[in-house]
Amino acid sequence: MRFFTLIVCLPAILGAQDPREIVRRSVEIDRKNLEMARSYTYLERQEVRELDGSGKIKNTEVQTSDVTLLEGSPYRRLVARNDHPLSPKEQQREEDKLRKSVEERRKETEEERERRIADWERRRQRQRDPLKELPDAFDFRLAGEEALASGEVYVIDAMPKPGYKPQLPSAAYFPKVKARLWIDKNDYHWARIDVETLDTISFGGFLVRLAKGSRLVIEQAHVNQEVWLPKSVTLRASARVALIMNVRRELIMTFSDYKKFQVDSRVVSTAQ
Repeated sequence: MRFFTLIVCLPAILGAQDPREIVRRSVEIDRKNLEMARSYTYLERQEVRELDGSGKIKNTEVQTSDVTLLEGSPYRRLVARNDHPLSPKEQQREEDKLRKSVEERRKETEEERERRIADWERRRQRQRDPLKELPDAFDFRLAGEEALASGEVYVIDAMPKPGYKPQLPSAAYFPKVKARLWIDKNDYHWARIDVETLDTISFGGFLVRLAKGSRLVIEQAHVNQEVWLPKSVTLRASARVALIMNVRRELIMTFSDYKKFQVDSRVVSTAQ
């Protein structure tokens, strides 16, 4: 009987170990996760490091923002600069901007409100559009399994599939990058992604050219045992802007204090 059960389950077991099938399942689950993620607010700390030619830090700027839902779509409010509270003048400026945004959004007609929320949803979906091509655009290799803080994961290497022609403009860079993916073994969510450019990538009609060897690392955390949300995003890149200026920068974004936004909640002023 046990042997019979094993034979019956064997296709599913083998399918689960196929790296392309693992990635395909993770892409499908990501779409569902995106819907749950929309109801969470958070703090976002963004650190930009400007580097010199040898890679040493020349200048650092840090901004921390509170991102919440305001009448159905996100609102970003600056709460700290360089890890210090805002000056009274800056705090007042942010309060005035918040008050104005609240008034404007509450004066919207139902049609205007629906259009604003729909525009936001379309932008969110466009950011995920390239993932639809991911299973077909790369050759995958199961590199092994690891234990992360979030749990056991599959480790999968992805190399561009020779001859693949991206279908979406937003996926045009796929033939010029390689990646390593850490995918949770239990629910197939992304736990970590490490992407490296294999060649120069141009954006905005060649106005910005991202150099070979630039890297993007994204880490996610399992929040409230119901949704996977960004924990950190690190971009280390050299770029040529407008074919004139060369820049070397690191962008480090960290996300914290996730809270589920209640439907009947409203953003209020923080002024005392």
